[in-house]
Amino acid sequence: MTKIFLQTVIRAPIERVFDLSRSIDAHVDSAAGTEERAIAGRTSGLIELGDTVTWSAVHFGVRQQLTVELVSLERPHSFTDRMVSGAFRSMEHRHDFEFDGEETLMSDLFVFRAPLGPLGVLAERLVLGAYMRRFLEERNAALKALAEGSDWERYLTPKEPTPRSDRVYG
Repeated sequence: MTKIFLQTVIRAPIERVFDLSRSIDAHVDSAAGTEERAIAGRTSGLIELGDTVTWSAVHFGVRQQLTVELVSLERPHSFTDRMVSGAFRSMEHRHDFEFDGEETLMSDLFVFRAPLGPLGVLAERLVLGAYMRRFLEERNAALKALAEGSDWERYLTPKEPTPRSDRVYG
């Protein structure tokens, strides 16, 4: 089992950082290098408790799918997603948030097991651990840039409702 613990300090309100972290659209944009996209379950907006999302992405030159479920959520302090199906033997990602009045401390605990028994353990130690750490660090850097800038608004600002054509005015 591999455990990756990261902490990122973000100069933005906790609610903004929390919601950006569970935004499907922000995730897709922050992971563009892996051609990541949501293909089933919740495919846009904010993932909520009990929602699932199936991700499709290219890792190590191979397109893969991973389905996760949001198994806990305490807005704006924490949420946890857990793999339902995918390439890992198991995977859980806990996200925690603390605010000190000026900055939000975003902490990630990402725990996974590779399949294939002893061969998977070797892969975790030689390749997967460093690969997943780098992937999470890049995603966190992208979230930090979004939250501290003004681009966050395109992910969290409510959209105007689309007028319905079946309304009768008069």
